[in-house]
Amino acid sequence: MGAAAIMAVTTAVPITAAQVRGMPPWAVPTDNPVEQRSIVIENRGAELAGTLYVPHGIKPRAAVIALHGAQAPLRSSPLYQHLTEIMPRLGTAVLLYDRRGSGTSTSGGANAGDFDLLAEDAVAAFARLRKERDIDPARIGFWGLSQGGWLTILAASKEQRAAFAVAVSGPMAAADVQMNYAVANILRIQGKPQATIDRAVAARTAVDDYVRGRGSRADAERAEAGIRGESWYADTWIKGNIDDPEWRQQISNDPLRALAGSRVPTLIVFGQADPWVPVATSLAALRARAAEFPHATVRIIDGADHAMMLNVPPARQVDARLAANAAPDAPAYFALLGSWLASTLNR
Repeated sequence: MGAAAIMAVTTAVPITAAQVRGMPPWAVPTDNPVEQRSIVIENRGAELAGTLYVPHGIKPRAAVIALHGAQAPLRSSPLYQHLTEIMPRLGTAVLLYDRRGSGTSTSGGANAGDFDLLAEDAVAAFARLRKERDIDPARIGFWGLSQGGWLTILAASKEQRAAFAVAVSGPMAAADVQMNYAVANILRIQGKPQATIDRAVAARTAVDDYVRGRGSRADAERAEAGIRGESWYADTWIKGNIDDPEWRQQISNDPLRALAGSRVPTLIVFGQADPWVPVATSLAALRARAAEFPHATVRIIDGADHAMMLNVPPARQVDARLAANAAPDAPAYFALLGSWLASTLNR
């Protein structure tokens, strides 16, 4: 049938002014209306302000709870937009909320950098969603990218009733190992010589050894003082670590231990060209202990960077200012996310 014939039998569908606001006059109503519902999650003295995106219909829906990247604490972050665009089309609701102490969420007087606490907030969100009339309590899971990927695995280990966990660009190494790797790449991308990279990593290691209780404070202070006057000092992400309780808690967290303690079906996704996460080291660790993680599926997205973006120059990838505006755009990642979730939820 030709285009003219198709046009001849197609019946125009009237649309209201509200439906076409900001759209061309030839637009038609969506066949995937999505309700946005305000949700408040209470946990450990904090009130977390969230938005639940629910596909139209009364059938109980699966739901994804998004955990935050370190530089993306707000539900309005571009990082989460692909979830609200893709998941409702697949019949799955999405819960976004402002991280504890950010946006319109209160802190509860607690440390917002505590990984355990942030994972517990996600578990509280899980419990809250189970009370929603149109959410299937047996099909709620977690998603996170970067630090959120790390927190996703931790949340799944705490909430074994979760239907799934998706950890994107979450390092399978301690936070200090991950940051030493990232700092080396930041300086390498800036064109610094290997001697400079070695100095930066050595200073970070001395501080981290002290924080871990393996070295002296004097050695740590001397190492940091030795690079403080360098133009690249700020790019080492070392300032304040020596007395930071958040950093102490973060480097004590072991994502592999959390993964081994979970039986939640878990998708672990890495970008092939990620300068922030030691992907090769993470893959080696996962393969060496594969028998402990029968519930985990590991995939690499060709050409993708830390944020599942393509064709971003390395200098922009390691620019912290980009992190607040990063938004995944790799088609292979979108396809993998949709197909894996559909397969997992329909088992």
